[in-house]
Amino acid sequence: MSPAVLVLEDGRIFRGRAYGAVGVTFGEAVFSTGMTGYQETLTDPSYHRQVVVMTAPHVGNTGVNDEDAESQRIWVAGYVVRDPARVPSNWRSRRSLDEELTRQGVVGISGIDTRALTRHLRERGAMRVGIFSGNALPDDGTMLAEVRQAPEMKGANLSAEVATKETYVVPAIGPDGEAVPIGTAKFTVAAVDLGIKGMTPHRMAERGIEVHVLPATATVEDVYAVNPDGVFFSNGPGDPATADHPVSVMRAVLERKTPLFGICFGNQILGRALGFGTYKLKYGHRGINQPVQDRTTGKVEVTAHNHGFAVDAPLDKVSDTPYGRAEVSHVCLNDNVVEGLQLLDQPAFSVQYHPEAAAGPHDAAYLFDRFTSLMSTAQLEGQRA
Repeated sequence: MSPAVLVLEDGRIFRGRAYGAVGVTFGEAVFSTGMTGYQETLTDPSYHRQVVVMTAPHVGNTGVNDEDAESQRIWVAGYVVRDPARVPSNWRSRRSLDEELTRQGVVGISGIDTRALTRHLRERGAMRVGIFSGNALPDDGTMLAEVRQAPEMKGANLSAEVATKETYVVPAIGPDGEAVPIGTAKFTVAAVDLGIKGMTPHRMAERGIEVHVLPATATVEDVYAVNPDGVFFSNGPGDPATADHPVSVMRAVLERKTPLFGICFGNQILGRALGFGTYKLKYGHRGINQPVQDRTTGKVEVTAHNHGFAVDAPLDKVSDTPYGRAEVSHVCLNDNVVEGLQLLDQPAFSVQYHPEAAAGPHDAAYLFDRFTSLMSTAQLEGQRA
């Protein structure tokens, strides 16, 4: 194997072996605490321009299949593992993870102490990083200088880079498990793609919802052209402080009081639309084991996360906004980070985590039912009117 070097922007260096494609890559170093679901992690568009460090020591054990990808490609900028599996073993496996990384040109590194690297990132915070591999590597000073020239995540506007360019429809799924003809579903949702994962519209389709997935650049007119019963804003990468266009679209949806649901980046967009600020977390939440409390029920959920930014909203009071009263509906029990918002005077809510459970626990699946209930109530009120 070719030698590889990981260089952090603060000067710390780890030396290992090439894993995946041989070459050079740059991004923001972040760590994921999930022990499973690496294929879903790799193909999550929210990881665009990030180098993911896996805290689980053994990665690649089940290989790569053709069913579990969350998008059409791997989005991570680089991949860091300690002990890659030598031989994958799973009845659905089609190729090894190493082969898939190589095929898609993803530069990685293996054989380093990922525990030490994770602890470093927890203490110093997420930072820029470079992975260099090959038989003729630059000297350490040259590599560090290149890392420090890479763009930072703060201020990055990335959602349009990962979103669909054309609208497409995910049909509702009927009781027999078959797709319902377009235009005949009980509910229609306009989903603004800011980096959507494939399982998200599927979870809505399972509940009888026809989902029209729109580009991140969609206008208010585009959203209402599908005559939606509800509007959804997806997860996605980048700094929410740059997302002025999605915020303006969401405010127009709030003005019309259409049932609204947002996840992850969509939660941050709702926070901004309501007048709250956002900020960058020191090292973020990434993994499938984050404890969150739903304050409306008191229930604690184990949830899947991938976010480096959060909403700055008060935890201890109801806030007045241009669209009525709002409150924090969910909170992370590890650090009290805002994990959800809801309006009290109209049907709109959001969560910061990924309830579609790809990959991750199913504790938060009820949120899709909550969205369906809001649309059902709105339909009944419309019929009475």
